Amino acid sequence: MNKKVDLTNAIWVKSDLSNGGDNCLEIAFVDGVVALRDSNDVGTADAKVLVISEDDYRAFTGGIERGQRNLLLP
Repeated sequence: MNKKVDLTNAIWVKSDLSNGGDNCLEIAFVDGVVALRDSNDVGTADAKVLVISEDDYRAFTGGIERGQRNLLLP
């Protein structure tokens, strides 16, 4: 996906399972897409953010919810 997304005012969230730690995936729903980042990279100049469509995010998380084990690392 090649969409320029302004993340300036993004509200990033972590899983409740992270217990407030700094070693997890954070997501933000912005402008019709989903942005994902590693919480360890927050504030670093070369931090990477992956931006995917909401449909792709639903497909991925839906597969996990339905027990599609091949989406998870062995």
